Amino acid sequence: MIAKLIAYSARNKFIVVLLVAFLFLWGLWALKKTPLDAIPDLSDTQVIIYTQWAGRAPDLIEDQITYPITATLLAAPKVKAVRGFSFFGASFIYVIFEEGTDIYWARSRVLEYLQGVKDKIAADVNPVLGPDATGLGWGFEYAIVDETGGHDLSQTRTLQDYNLKLALESVPGVSEVASIGGFVKQYQITIDPNSSTFRTI
Repeated sequence: MIAKLIAYSARNKFIVVLLVAFLFLWGLWALKKTPLDAIPDLSDTQVIIYTQWAGRAPDLIEDQITYPITATLLAAPKVKAVRGFSFFGASFIYVIFEEGTDIYWARSRVLEYLQGVKDKIAADVNPVLGPDATGLGWGFEYAIVDETGGHDLSQTRTLQDYNLKLALESVPGVSEVASIGGFVKQYQITIDPNSSTFRTI
């Protein structure tokens, strides 16, 4: 069989060269078109719930926020595990779904169950969902550095929050741009009860 194949290839050199050229071009096309991921995303489908309750101790956060939400979400369909973490002034709950669950279906189920738990938690807290990204979604970091020294940390943070962040969040595939560092711009209003006007500091 192999001897016949070699003999046929020797007699039909043009066909063999044509076949090799076709396979070479097909290999180049496949190399460019085949989707490859350097780090395959094997993480579970998860939804993060973040709740801020400023100035409260972790045990109060656990009793009033983390436990009621966690206990309610355990009954959600396709939920594999619910993990809650209570910190000073904040609560993080990770809802992990079964493999193959659509992330947007999971987020809509979590929102439905959060509506049902509203009367079990403190009235002045508002649980919010984290970004619709996976555990491997942190793909890029950058720093704003003023090498001229003409801007302080407040001005660079303002540039980040009001210019760069908004532009980057409009890029397809970007789920969230998280700002860290600098001084957040604040407005303080001082009301003078003896005046009909007010001034902004």
